[in-house]
Amino acid sequence: MFQSLVATAAVYGPCKGSGCDGWSDVPEWDAIANEREYEVTGNARALDLAKRAYASVRDSDAHALGACPAVHFQRPFGTGGGVKTLETDSNAIKAALLLWKATGDRGYLDDARATYASVRQYFLDPALPLYSVYVYDDGASCSQLPGRFFASVNGNMIWNGVVLASETGNEQYFAHAVQTAKAVDESLGDGRGIFADLQAENDIVEPLVEAFYVLAVERRVDFARAWILKTAAAAISTARTPEGLYGRFFDGPPPTAPTTLVTAWQTNGGLALAIAAGALAPTEAVPREEGWAMGKGVAREITALPSSLEFTGSGIALFGTLGESCCEPGHASVAIDGTETVDRTGIWQNKSFAARAFQDTLLFSWRWPASGPHRLDFGPSTTNAKEGGPFLHVRRYVVLP
Repeated sequence: MFQSLVATAAVYGPCKGSGCDGWSDVPEWDAIANEREYEVTGNARALDLAKRAYASVRDSDAHALGACPAVHFQRPFGTGGGVKTLETDSNAIKAALLLWKATGDRGYLDDARATYASVRQYFLDPALPLYSVYVYDDGASCSQLPGRFFASVNGNMIWNGVVLASETGNEQYFAHAVQTAKAVDESLGDGRGIFADLQAENDIVEPLVEAFYVLAVERRVDFARAWILKTAAAAISTARTPEGLYGRFFDGPPPTAPTTLVTAWQTNGGLALAIAAGALAPTEAVPREEGWAMGKGVAREITALPSSLEFTGSGIALFGTLGESCCEPGHASVAIDGTETVDRTGIWQNKSFAARAFQDTLLFSWRWPASGPHRLDFGPSTTNAKEGGPFLHVRRYVVLP
């Protein structure tokens, strides 16, 4: 399987001048994949592909520009609103560390340390030890879009901190990693403490699971092990289809659409959790609970912003069409019992990376330990170049008693 991946992998060349039309995050994702394929196969071609993918961004004259050139534009020369995404730079650190370990070329380790420092400067939230995914660079100044805590980039930064500490002997990197992991555990869960993946159809949870697994296995961090096991138990018991596909919300109901419409973006996190939990506790069984089958469905159209929804229960799940106005601009903020979610993504309904609409998709889910009165408030979240302007179209919801 991995040899086939090597044989069909993209080959990156220099990305310079007007001929550079690629996005900066894609080669960095691929550099990591190529290096992992090299670890499995020992195929020198895979390592060469990883080097080429990494160099295509590192040596480009189209991405390290603007008012904060130490972090990269997602699109060449800042087109598309001047977005700089941590999907590029957190993956660049990880790719550099993997290449350092594979080649012994100290230049990669130096790159990783420098990029890590720049990420801390521009993407670290000012109040929480979490990393927001977007910075906007208009050529004169750089500003962070606050509270967009992608699972992928925070997972990458946890992993990067652990590995940098190991490779440099500087335990401050490890301290950063633990701080971020604790913030994920304490601040990005629902009312039952289960991780709530609020991000849209352009984030993946696997890097976060991978990072917690490294903390649990290599550093014996107890809360990291507990996070994997409790999150995996929730996903396995409630968020999995009969075919074994997982939903994006680990504490929510499983996908209701036909299995052909469940995307890799939605289901990778649950699969990664099952693999990690199986490695940590191979004899532990997770009972499948009735969970959301006990819920009461209500048909209700919610489109106004602002608007609110009041109910009594122990859980709420909102359904609508993902990518209804395909395929990016359109989102809404969500406040629970008067407080906006820590991850301020809310519901980014129109983002569909698959470039198509998905009917009757779970847009938002939240659970509490016991039943009680609750209120959700939906607001017209601030318009920005990546998420666009206000949009919400809930078609139905389910309440758990």
